[in-house]
Amino acid sequence: MDPYAVILSVLACLMLFKASDAYFINIDANAEECFFDKVTSGTKMSLMFEVAEGGFLDIDVKIVGPDGKNIYYGERESNGKYTFAAHMDGVYKYCFSNQMSTMTPKIVMFSMDIGDKPKVDMDKESEAAHHNKLEEMINELSTSLTGVKHEQEYMEVRERIHRAINDNTNSRVVLWSFFEALVLIAMTLGQVYYLKRFFEVRRVV
Repeated sequence: MDPYAVILSVLACLMLFKASDAYFINIDANAEECFFDKVTSGTKMSLMFEVAEGGFLDIDVKIVGPDGKNIYYGERESNGKYTFAAHMDGVYKYCFSNQMSTMTPKIVMFSMDIGDKPKVDMDKESEAAHHNKLEEMINELSTSLTGVKHEQEYMEVRERIHRAINDNTNSRVVLWSFFEALVLIAMTLGQVYYLKRFFEVRRVV
C-alpha cells in the first residue's frame, strides 16, 4: 500500500474523529433519569455506562424507541455497552433507574455515541467516487479511536472504584488490629491484677 495513502488516511481520521464526552450523573434513591436524542433511521447509536459510586454499584437501564417499544432493558447492571441502529426516525430515550434503592443514591458515568446520518442513495458513479477503500479505512480507524477513548475512561473509573474499596478495606484492617491490641493489653493487665490479688490473699491467710 502507498505510504502516502496511509498517512493521508491517518490524518483524515484524526480530523474526522469526534470527541464523545462522558457524563457523570447523580441518581437519587427511588428516582430515574432519562435522556433523549433525535436521530434518523439507520443511524448507529452506542450507549456505554458504568456505575461509579453507590450501594452495590448496580442500576437499571433501558432504551426506548420513538414507537414506545423497549430496544434494550437491563436490571441491576454495573456496566455495559449496547450498540444498535435506529429502526425509525424520531426521538430515542435512554433511562437510568435507581428505583430499586430506597436510601442510597448512585453516581453513573455514561456516554451515547451517535454515528453519522446515513447517506442518501446515489448513482453508481457517485457512489464509486465516495465509497472507496480509503474512506472505509478512515471510518474503521475513527471507530477504533472512539472505542479506545471510552475504554480508557471506563478503566479510570474502575481504578478509582477499586482504589476506594482497597482504602476502605485497609482502614478496617487497621481499626481491627488496633482493637485486637487493646483487647490483648486489657487481658494482660487483668491477668497481672488477678495474680497480684491472688498472692495478696494467700499472704493474708
